[in-house]
Amino acid sequence: MPAASTELIAVIVAVTGGDPRVLTIADARALPSGSFESGHRSLQAGLRSWVEQQTHQPLGYVEQLYTFADSDRGAEAAGRTISVSYLGLTREARVTGQAAGWQSWYRYFPWEDQRGGTPAMICAQIAPALRRWAASPVQQQRAVITFGLDGRPWNEELVLQRYELLYEAGLVEEWHRRHAPGQLPQSLPGEPMAVDHRRILATGIARLRTKIKYRPVFFELMPDSFTLLTLQQTVEALAGRLLHKQNFRRLIDSQNLVEETGAMATETGGRPAKLFRFRGDVQDERAIAGTKLPLLRS
Repeated sequence: MPAASTELIAVIVAVTGGDPRVLTIADARALPSGSFESGHRSLQAGLRSWVEQQTHQPLGYVEQLYTFADSDRGAEAAGRTISVSYLGLTREARVTGQAAGWQSWYRYFPWEDQRGGTPAMICAQIAPALRRWAASPVQQQRAVITFGLDGRPWNEELVLQRYELLYEAGLVEEWHRRHAPGQLPQSLPGEPMAVDHRRILATGIARLRTKIKYRPVFFELMPDSFTLLTLQQTVEALAGRLLHKQNFRRLIDSQNLVEETGAMATETGGRPAKLFRFRGDVQDERAIAGTKLPLLRS
């Protein structure tokens, strides 16, 4: 039996202009990745090496995301592949290399952007397709809960569960590529990715949406100084939900996350706005206690 190989995969996230962006290679079809080799000092060192080699993007903050070893979800190659994924946060910079670029993560998961309300595609395409597929009460209940159907609330953290449900229902290209090659799936919004990379990206989005509710990790995505509106729009971009403006401001104040720089932003298009920066102790600790973000509920 062939020995298992280890693949390192990076979910590198930035927010630019209110759009959550993910670093990709292979003309937006894959995440930066490569094999763990004997010359790599550690898994993380190997990951950094592959990302910099493939995209010329140096990495700052990274954390291990998840390890995938499903025998039926990897590449069609001999032997088993263990995929060790990492989540990284950075600011978008120009990348070069193996057809590298930055893509909106809503390009792959358009139903996850609820900032303008429930996307029409959920009622028009996704819900009918899932109802046709659901043959048991359990399957029906999963569809209702994960996609917020029949008046159920939308849970922004269930990114992976929603993608997995679409996969099981045969409604994404990745399922057909593995189980029914040559057969085109029913067309649903959202672009496919190589191997199981869209599943890994969904895991990264879910992790980040959970973390921003109790840790100020979003400061890794911000410039040295920013307006509170820009900060709020960054968090909204990641959560895919709108926030109550005043409640958000009170939350930021109560947790002592930021401090005024004494300067003003004049390019806002309206009245000059105060510029803020994250307090030094927040950046040093990287973690403080907090409350849930004040999300707008439909």
